[in-house]
Amino acid sequence: MRTATLGPAQRVESLASMAERELDVLVVGAGVVGAGTALDAATRGLSTGLVEARDWASGTSSRSSKLIHGGLRYLEMLDFALVREALKERGLLLERLAPHLVKPVPFLYPLQHKGWERLYAGSGVAMYDAMSMARGHGRGLPMHRHLTRSHALRVAPCLKKDALVGALQYYDAQMDDARYVATLVRTAVSYGAKAANRARVTGFLREGERVVGAKVQDVEAGGEYEIRAKQVVNATGVWTDDTQGMVGERGRFHVRASKGIHLVVPRDRIHSTTGLILRTEKSVLFVIPWGRHWIVGTTDTDWDLDKAHPAASSADIDYLLEHVNSVLAVPLTRDDVQGVYAGLRPLLAGESDATSKLSREHTVAHPVPGLVVVAGGKYTTYRVMAKDAVDAAVHGLDMRVAECVTEDVPLLGAEGYRALWNARARIAARTGLHVVRVEHLLNRYGTMTEELLALIAEDPSLGEPLPAADDYLRAEIVYAASHEGARHLDDVLTRRTRISIETFDRGTRSARDAAQLMATVLGWDKDQIEREVQHYEKRVEAERESQRQPDDLTADAARLGAPDIVPL
Repeated sequence: MRTATLGPAQRVESLASMAERELDVLVVGAGVVGAGTALDAATRGLSTGLVEARDWASGTSSRSSKLIHGGLRYLEMLDFALVREALKERGLLLERLAPHLVKPVPFLYPLQHKGWERLYAGSGVAMYDAMSMARGHGRGLPMHRHLTRSHALRVAPCLKKDALVGALQYYDAQMDDARYVATLVRTAVSYGAKAANRARVTGFLREGERVVGAKVQDVEAGGEYEIRAKQVVNATGVWTDDTQGMVGERGRFHVRASKGIHLVVPRDRIHSTTGLILRTEKSVLFVIPWGRHWIVGTTDTDWDLDKAHPAASSADIDYLLEHVNSVLAVPLTRDDVQGVYAGLRPLLAGESDATSKLSREHTVAHPVPGLVVVAGGKYTTYRVMAKDAVDAAVHGLDMRVAECVTEDVPLLGAEGYRALWNARARIAARTGLHVVRVEHLLNRYGTMTEELLALIAEDPSLGEPLPAADDYLRAEIVYAASHEGARHLDDVLTRRTRISIETFDRGTRSARDAAQLMATVLGWDKDQIEREVQHYEKRVEAERESQRQPDDLTADAARLGAPDIVPL
């Protein structure tokens, strides 16, 4: 199977090709569900198109807690079906579909009450492990264990001694959510799908009551295309109601947005060998290992302001710091926070006003002929959501279509990953890179690492770290533009890499070097390089200003102070 390349030429070709002849399925929205839907449709032999108004995963799917998990807290809600489904998907991703991207991560749950809490929480975690093993996909993770207080403090010395009487430790999994989506898109394209980002749907094509395609604006070049399709799938997440409004029909359900924010702090600020999971009065709080950092989150509050750029307020940041500091021996301060990001969960609207009580189940509807809507759900179960969406679309196709096969379709980079991992020392010796650099590449690109190594062999300067962002090589910036569809500096610093949240300067010191590297692929002149850098700096300043504001309204106004996209 060929490895798909999502460079500038391929994007132009994809848009023209989608407009040339009628597709079987057109997917609108390239978050994890939309990208998964395109892969599902393409691997059933359907001619498939995927369009995204901004960048792959630029909404919810790049701003999550970056966990692949069964949802331990849903056991407490007695939502056994959701947990069982998610645990199966977790196992598939770890063992078969994306072992290069999805990794085990340990969590410590401090117990604060003697006797009953250990029995109560322990039985829940035991059921969690048992349900995982029962699905046949739990062997890749260690079983949970009970710890005494002294043992727990050896594992996590950061905890206050009076913050726990003992602990439980269990395992889940994590990934880089935006990188995962970019890999999903490339995998779909490698199976024949056509995909274009910065391609905004401005309306639907109708023949009577039937939706027969979409009008798509090329946000970069300014042209407009009419893309016809037998079935259109609306997978736009928190924008579902907005997209549905273009049809002029009342939707079958509504999607509410719940804001969750996360803080990123350096690894040395929290002395622990394990992640933490803590109870709050509203939900749970995670402290998640993230390379040389920790991710602390999340909040869960209703949001009805700008969906493209949800803003974290000062109150949000204080909330997380207050709750995590309640158990830390050495408290975190504002000065410890390297990065902040905010995302919106697409929740199916229910009767409860509390967003934490809205459904994490997903739903699929066929509101008008030719249009399928998929919404709700959680990141871990994206593949099931995609399957259900394509199943619904297939009902509207006058042809025999194969069943879903994505349970057995590894993502690009997965096949042969473990063999390359075992050979990482030999690869380091052959290329002259430190073995830690090789491991970094393998855990981001899997076997596609060879494509980056080929770039470095051709231009050895690309094997050097990006200035002011030592975790990333210069080759990764070039590769993002040439192979992964990155169109702007913001795409690279916030999604193809995580420089925007992993450095105290939020990527501003790396911006010019990164823009110059992208220019070699995208053909930018000096003026465009300058526009890209200035736009990124304004974006960072607008985010910093929003994080100084006391509430959502003022934070949103501050964040909107920076423009959304740089025109070419």
